[in-house]
Amino acid sequence: MSSSTAFFFFLVNVSLLLTLSSAADPFVSYNFEVSYITASPLGVPQQVIAINNKFPGPTINVTTNNNVAVNVRNKLDESLLIHWSGIQQRRSSWQDGVLGTNCPIPSKWNWTYQFQVKDQIGSFFYFPSLHLQRAAGGFGGFIINNRPIISLPFDTPYGDIVLFIGDWYTRNHTDMRKALDDGKDLGMPDGVLINGKGPYRYNDTLVPDGIDYETIEVHPGKTYRLRVHNVGVSTSLNFRIQSHNLLLAETEGSYTVQQNYTSLDIHVGQSYSFLVTTDQNASSDYYIVASARFVNESRWQKVTGVAILRYTNSKGKAHGPLPPAPDDQFDKTYSMNQARSIRWNVSASGARPNPQGSFRYGSINVTEIYVLKNKLPEKINGKRRATVSGISFVNPSTPIRLADQYKLKGVYNLNFPTKPITGPPRAETSIINGTYRGFMEVILQNNDTKMHTYHMSGYAFFVVGMDFGDWSENSRGTYNKWDGIARSTAQVYPGAWTAILVSLDNVGVWNLRTENLDSWYLGQETYVRVVNPEVTNKTELPIPDNALFCGALSKLQKPQVIASAASPINGNTLKLFFTWLIVCAWIHVFQ
Repeated sequence: MSSSTAFFFFLVNVSLLLTLSSAADPFVSYNFEVSYITASPLGVPQQVIAINNKFPGPTINVTTNNNVAVNVRNKLDESLLIHWSGIQQRRSSWQDGVLGTNCPIPSKWNWTYQFQVKDQIGSFFYFPSLHLQRAAGGFGGFIINNRPIISLPFDTPYGDIVLFIGDWYTRNHTDMRKALDDGKDLGMPDGVLINGKGPYRYNDTLVPDGIDYETIEVHPGKTYRLRVHNVGVSTSLNFRIQSHNLLLAETEGSYTVQQNYTSLDIHVGQSYSFLVTTDQNASSDYYIVASARFVNESRWQKVTGVAILRYTNSKGKAHGPLPPAPDDQFDKTYSMNQARSIRWNVSASGARPNPQGSFRYGSINVTEIYVLKNKLPEKINGKRRATVSGISFVNPSTPIRLADQYKLKGVYNLNFPTKPITGPPRAETSIINGTYRGFMEVILQNNDTKMHTYHMSGYAFFVVGMDFGDWSENSRGTYNKWDGIARSTAQVYPGAWTAILVSLDNVGVWNLRTENLDSWYLGQETYVRVVNPEVTNKTELPIPDNALFCGALSKLQKPQVIASAASPINGNTLKLFFTWLIVCAWIHVFQ
């Protein structure tokens, strides 16, 4: 056989292999153009971050194990990273979109994220992670559907509706950033948006005329899945729909025991799926409400989002007072008990056919324990900073994962304390040394006066306990070791603690942070570094070909890399390329 003929048959085999692999795990591609637009969600014109000229941005809709390519073109006047909140980025922290793993995408540049949504289902969202940009928008939904071979633990809903709720300021995010840099608080928000829109005019005094509000149209007698995300700055919100029950079904990739709620507190960064049945009469529309929690309600009345649920046969507008929130402004016990009631559906199958509860987390021995305590911001070197265990994190100019790849020394310290430090706080790049395949217990102790939610990239952790007061060794006796919910973002009440357990089976560098944007900006975060001591490609993917370089590695960055990254190569493109090669080889062999 000639070398040309052999090459021809090699290409045929490669093309067939590519076709088979693509059929198993398809590619899904998106193009994001991130830019400023002018919008007036609360009646005041302001600068908003849009994606493809939309606010909120488009929803990414994929299926378990799909390969996802998102080409991001940064048309802002500052650098950008997109973080995929709750997407675990199995074996690839390179794609997480935070400063510990990625160099920022410079203004006017393109960069393509490419990752697999491996063994995940559920409701998530993405957002810009730098410079307080999420306060200006740039967020959107991320849905991972079950594969057809795995049934849902409920009847297939008639429709799927995504709702973004969040507190909102009419100031630009750059002005908010300057206030924090100057040592000031952000103060009370100007309102709450639902899907990027202001409140329905339920009260002529509180809501000015001319505000554009969200309307959700539904058919009577149907059941819808509502995926609700709190994408705000720092305010916990109580979510409710007038005269309708919320049947909780899923949170951040885990199916829950199905329970009805008249309302549910959704804290910053959290996501929930509710099943809502449109079983009321259609004499009028109904209010959808998201209102601020744990605040002076008379002073914060305007910090309320109101949308409209409209039956297709509705006979009139919504009217009358809003459905009330829980009457416990100064008592958070009701809210904590509600949070404790959210439990894992151990018999349901998630991304895999085996039941969720087949992973018996309660019987695994803990290998490492960290008590992470936050408190009120304090001065460090004359600057107002937020801390975790007395350490205020300083982002290095060279990302941690990139520094490891190139064996750079002195970029970070692998000495984060297992307990809060004594003495004055300090600002440094100190991270947690996680043990690969270890089982970590993390106690989040909130000694601040406001609610915090903590998020961990790369994992779903088990929320096993929470209570008021200081955590102690005896607190373990209250842990839920059977059906504590697995999720990526957990609330920690002021003057209280939350305990989580996490199996460190995902190699990489993973962000652990408060989701409250002001405290995150001021340094309330760290990273967990998980390294496989065995040299193998099976537990971590190699550095991407289009990796950006910055800091001490800036000299490695070539401008043309950006151009080549502008168009993601998906499965269809690769198949066309190999088909073209086969045709060329065929002509060469048989001419």
